[in-house]
Amino acid sequence: MGSQAYRAAGVDLDAAARVKELFKPYVRSTFTPQVIGDVGLFGGCFRLQGYQDPVLVASTDSVGTKIKLALWLGRFDTIGHDLVNHCVNDVYTTGARPLFFLDYVAVERLVPSQVAALVRGVAEACKAVGCVLLGGETAQLPGIYAKGALDLAGFLVGAAEREALLDPLSTVRGGDVLLGIPSSGLHTNGYSLVRSVYRLDEDPAPLKRYEPELGRTLGEALLEPHRCYYPLLEPAMPLIRGMAHITGGGLPENLARIMPKGLTFRVDKSSWEVPPLFRLIQRQGNVSDGEMERVFNLGVGMVLACAPERAAEVQRLLPEAWVLGEVVPS
Repeated sequence: MGSQAYRAAGVDLDAAARVKELFKPYVRSTFTPQVIGDVGLFGGCFRLQGYQDPVLVASTDSVGTKIKLALWLGRFDTIGHDLVNHCVNDVYTTGARPLFFLDYVAVERLVPSQVAALVRGVAEACKAVGCVLLGGETAQLPGIYAKGALDLAGFLVGAAEREALLDPLSTVRGGDVLLGIPSSGLHTNGYSLVRSVYRLDEDPAPLKRYEPELGRTLGEALLEPHRCYYPLLEPAMPLIRGMAHITGGGLPENLARIMPKGLTFRVDKSSWEVPPLFRLIQRQGNVSDGEMERVFNLGVGMVLACAPERAAEVQRLLPEAWVLGEVVPS
């Protein structure tokens, strides 16, 4: 009776068991010799090796309301990449390499194929950067979430040698050059404004509309995964004094986070062209320039600070980088 009664109450234990079997191969595909044990234990065990004086760096995040677009379009293969890549980028601003990741999937009603696709995306993104998917949790929460809703969040731990840890508040200096690295789209920020601009909560049909400026549908452009900068930036790390991951708050708020006391930044807005997707959103919603700058990355996914005499070398190692601005006295 228990299982039937629980299912009637909104929790399907049989579906939970099925989904665990579906994603076990994805999780195991990320395992390295540092993992102790197997999928399904109460706690994931990871042996830290190869560091003399390690500093652990942690970050947690979710994909925000971008998950609603995945639900409307029935696409769950990219959202896991968004989640992992966002956390990897955050941790990497300190110079820390990703070690292991844990995910949390919360649903109103469990659909095994949806959850398996989400976890597969998480595993693929982890494997791409040598990160272990060490464990996770899938929670069925009827009465908490609206009908058909789901959420995805995660937690990443990385490590760096203490002497190599990047601390911009002590290393960034006046006169440093700020180099921009392109984003791949909205990443995981600003989707509540997009939903409001296009009134998607009333009718998600605009997501399937082909936009000539984008060369694809609006939904395809909006679901473009959050870019991972770790493999790209690795060769230039010894030359970098500070990194800002451009997320919520845009350039103004995220650059301020890496400025030491007495210093600020000057950005040349003419140094790059804002991608068409952002211009389309701004026109559709008649959004002011100031609000666009605070809500979206506007095509700048990561900003690097380096000494002026090293800027050309960084650009040689990172051909996509351009001079975005400079660090100046406040």
